Amino acid sequence: MPKNPSSGARAALIGTSALAALASGLMTAPSHAAAPTGPTPGRHGTPRADHTFSRIDPHTTLKFIRNRNNPRHSLLQVVRYGRVAVQFRAGSGAGLGERKDAGRNECASGKGWLPKGTYTVGTPDTRYNGRLIKGYAIPLSDKACTDGTKRTQLFIHSEMTRTGGQAPAVPGKDVRQRWDHDYDYESAGCIKLTPGNIKKLFRNLAPFPLPTKLTVI
Repeated sequence: MPKNPSSGARAALIGTSALAALASGLMTAPSHAAAPTGPTPGRHGTPRADHTFSRIDPHTTLKFIRNRNNPRHSLLQVVRYGRVAVQFRAGSGAGLGERKDAGRNECASGKGWLPKGTYTVGTPDTRYNGRLIKGYAIPLSDKACTDGTKRTQLFIHSEMTRTGGQAPAVPGKDVRQRWDHDYDYESAGCIKLTPGNIKKLFRNLAPFPLPTKLTVI
């Protein structure tokens, strides 16, 4: 081999080396190597197809475990292959205090926690811009409770601005787009997480096919 091959010879050598490396990688890659197979939330919550997913469906689901003793200390879990991958403290319903009975009544519209059962999970959105709910949010399907009352406008969300930040504090006032107190876990029925935890939830879900089911127990 000459010490200073021509430019054409060098290109040929580089091409040969690249092909050899690619072939070696393909031969040693596991059969379940990642490949593009589905969408992941984009900057505005819109699915995009530029993420790498596992060919193996991880069967990711969400589970919400209601805590009757203290609804502010309920749990939201991400379950893969039947095992809990991660869990977060969460709240649903009016919580404790004067409204505690209503908060535990799944048929109390605008006050009670989510009814037991299975829900369809919608597409996560990092810049949701509803009248009351903003920022990181995951929509859930409607659900009829035991007496037939239909619970609607249900989400997994936090208290934040549309861009995922926190609104300025106002002395003596509970700011809806700001998480300040333990009672911020209370809701009109939605599942609520702290701003930090809902962002962790999104990061945990991003590398996998999105969950389509939530189970409430």
